[in-house]
Amino acid sequence: MTTCTLCDLPTPDPPVTDDRDPADEDHVSGAFCCRGCLEVARTLDGNPADADPEAALDNDRSESVPDDAEQTFVHVDGMHCATCERFVESVARDDGSVYAAEASYATDLVRVSHAPDATDTDDLLDRLTGYGYTASEASGAREETDDGDEVVKFLIGGGLFGMMVMMWYAIFLYPTYFGFESFVNLAGLDGQYLLWNVWVFASIVLFYTGFPILRGAYVSLRAGQPNMDLLVALAATSAYVYSTLAIPLGRTHVYFDVTVAVVLVVTLGNYYETRIKRSAVGRLGELTAARVSEARVVTDDDHRTVSVEDLAPGDHVLVRPGERIPVDGEVVDGTAAVDESLVTGESLPRTRRRGDEVRGGTVVTDEPLVIAVGTDATSTLDRLVNHLWEIQSSRSGIQRLADRLATVFVPGVLVLGVAAFGWQVVTGAGLGSALLTGLTVLIVSCPCALGLATPLAVARGIAAAGGRGIVVSGDTVFEETPDVETVVFDKTGTLTDGEMAVTETAVADDASEAWDADDLLGLAGRVERYSRHPIADAVVAAADLDETPPTASDGTPAADGGQVTASDDAESSRRAGDGVTDVQTHDRGLTATVDGASVVVGHPALAVESGYDLPAAVEETIESARARGTVPVVIGRAGRVLGVVVAGDDPRESWDEVVTAVSADGARQVVVLTGDDERATARFREHPAVDRVFAGVPPAAKAETVDRLRNEGPVAMVGDGSNDAPALATADIGIAMASGTDLATDAADVVIVDRGLAAVPEVFTLAGSTHRRIRTNLGWAFLYNAVAIPLAVTGLLNPLFAAVAMGTSSLLVVANSSRSFGVEE
Repeated sequence: MTTCTLCDLPTPDPPVTDDRDPADEDHVSGAFCCRGCLEVARTLDGNPADADPEAALDNDRSESVPDDAEQTFVHVDGMHCATCERFVESVARDDGSVYAAEASYATDLVRVSHAPDATDTDDLLDRLTGYGYTASEASGAREETDDGDEVVKFLIGGGLFGMMVMMWYAIFLYPTYFGFESFVNLAGLDGQYLLWNVWVFASIVLFYTGFPILRGAYVSLRAGQPNMDLLVALAATSAYVYSTLAIPLGRTHVYFDVTVAVVLVVTLGNYYETRIKRSAVGRLGELTAARVSEARVVTDDDHRTVSVEDLAPGDHVLVRPGERIPVDGEVVDGTAAVDESLVTGESLPRTRRRGDEVRGGTVVTDEPLVIAVGTDATSTLDRLVNHLWEIQSSRSGIQRLADRLATVFVPGVLVLGVAAFGWQVVTGAGLGSALLTGLTVLIVSCPCALGLATPLAVARGIAAAGGRGIVVSGDTVFEETPDVETVVFDKTGTLTDGEMAVTETAVADDASEAWDADDLLGLAGRVERYSRHPIADAVVAAADLDETPPTASDGTPAADGGQVTASDDAESSRRAGDGVTDVQTHDRGLTATVDGASVVVGHPALAVESGYDLPAAVEETIESARARGTVPVVIGRAGRVLGVVVAGDDPRESWDEVVTAVSADGARQVVVLTGDDERATARFREHPAVDRVFAGVPPAAKAETVDRLRNEGPVAMVGDGSNDAPALATADIGIAMASGTDLATDAADVVIVDRGLAAVPEVFTLAGSTHRRIRTNLGWAFLYNAVAIPLAVTGLLNPLFAAVAMGTSSLLVVANSSRSFGVEE
């Protein structure tokens, strides 16, 4: 079977190819599944046949993975930096059957490539669980973790005992240190009792609340990658060990307050970060809901239900109205409108009849179909979801600046601390004084301000966005959005309402004296209630009729094959709408008898086949509707065409203002991407702020299109449907409408909850303001370290003042991060 050069979907026979002369330098070689894929390849690549379509997804892998390798996706809770990624990857690769492992701490996902049937999932989960990490199978549905546990750990384990430590310091210790008279003689028994109480409380803060920090330091040593956790742990434990040893030696100057301050400040920052990350990865709820697990296989006698995994090529599968087609295949019996929006993004259902190919994951809307299972017995929806998992589990490549600098900063501080200690010893200072100097270097360089610079500013940005109905689910939004050069908009459901509605009702000239628009809609709605087609639903809604389907004499809805006849008398006539009988369902509409007269409602071709002549004015209305990408429905009665009802997917009211604002006066390129055909995109193509429009693009090709656009610069994708999910995940920044599907919102970095499309420009405004705030915080943090560390090295600071300086720098970062976002921002 031939697959598309761009998106790997099956191609028709014959496939779509470039019909230009191969000698033409603009000729695009390769076989494509649709004109949309060909147009994308022609515009963005020139010759995709020479490119590896998976290269963008696998560009971070250095391991050699055989073609027959299987992939397992695992959730690992507890990862919070690049060091965690490397540690988890190394543990996974300890199994000889594992070829490669790729972890992403931004999404808590690990993709493991292993030999088929050689890796036991339970054993893998057991190996990855430990050292504070918890591994679970990533099956698509995931139990939500409770932020309340973290709140309890922080407030009770940290805040309560830390507050008690600082209270003892404020009442008894600080006055003594500054030469004031104290209530307690620290050298006496009551002083010793006080100091050991402080030791107990500080121990709880360090080893309970600070456990994630200590765990991160241990992991960094195991991975051979020093990180900020290591430096924080050294500062906190050094102050703790020094103070613990000082008490039995009779010293009264102890620095448990430093330990408490360091642990609580860093834990607060980590807590903010944890909340950000937890909201970044949803449950992929639609993955479970949309995937089909069972199918009805037609047998000689009846049919039997089997697992989709047991389907074999050539099996005949019965799919009833409202159900999803389990696998790709070919229609062998029946005719029905198939809703392909989840898989293809096309807003209009397509009629599929005997001999037509259908895709797994699409929905049969009005009539049962019998499908012959395709040669691969696979589903397009399954491939779509697997594609999304692969993208979600790949490494972001964007890490916090503090982590990127840790490999240099942490060893440098350690060297400075040891050098300061050695210099003090060499120059004749006492051992205690030398230890204090080294400890001061570690404390003053404790990267609280540096570590909090990003997450606190991000947290404030998230809060500001939330107040505007925008949910930010990843901190990289504020790093990458200001650099976006191209914004890609999905059409259906994003720039448009995403629902079929009647947009026009035109009465034929020769019927205008007896019929008006309301009469025409009423007649059409009375008949269309027998159909489950989305266009029929739109007509019924516009006619403001009861949507309850009429019942046939055998008790089944007429749309399921039952026929309403004259014998079904009063009840069916009342429910159908005053005398609708003899309803017949056709490929492209319905015919019926209404109040004794024959009526046809449906495609213009059905009206012609039923013996109706289309007046010139009606044909003009039909062609005009088709040119706009909308659907004309002809209504005829007693041999005469009464008029046309036009249904379509209307653009959102604010779409043109939004597109103009996002383009930032041409500073950003705007691209419209859709699964609909070109006729439905005319109004967007003509907009001055829209640079390019790609129509007829299937979902797998949407992701590939976004990836190729990224070669020109950072890309943001705005969408709402499950078919947009891979593209949302592929983009540098994915923006989803909350009115869309769970799969789309799970894949996105930003979800717009309120005001819909109109809020998209504010995403860029808030991201830019937050990004500037992050840079200000980082600038202050670096300035502080540049001044404070030399003072500590030369012995001009003691641990107490070092802790005060460290706390002050952190408070400045907190204050700057907490500023409200003004209107001008």
